[in-house]
Amino acid sequence: MSEVIAADLLRQLIERVERLEEEKKGIAEDIREVFAEAKAQGFDVKTMRQVIKLRNMEKHKRQEAEALLETYLAALGMAE
Repeated sequence: MSEVIAADLLRQLIERVERLEEEKKGIAEDIREVFAEAKAQGFDVKTMRQVIKLRNMEKHKRQEAEALLETYLAALGMAE
């Protein structure tokens, strides 16, 4: 009996993952549409993606990344 229950549970879990994957595809398409709209309005999508990435970072992690970037740019003679 427990094998049947385990098989049912496994099937349910797999079906949930499949539904979530479908939702993820839909959300990804929505995001692409927003970026296309932004591009059509004259915004730079690559820069927008960088801003989103930075906004999702914790403040100290963002500061570390910015400091490291400045260090690398200075090492390559590209500092401002």
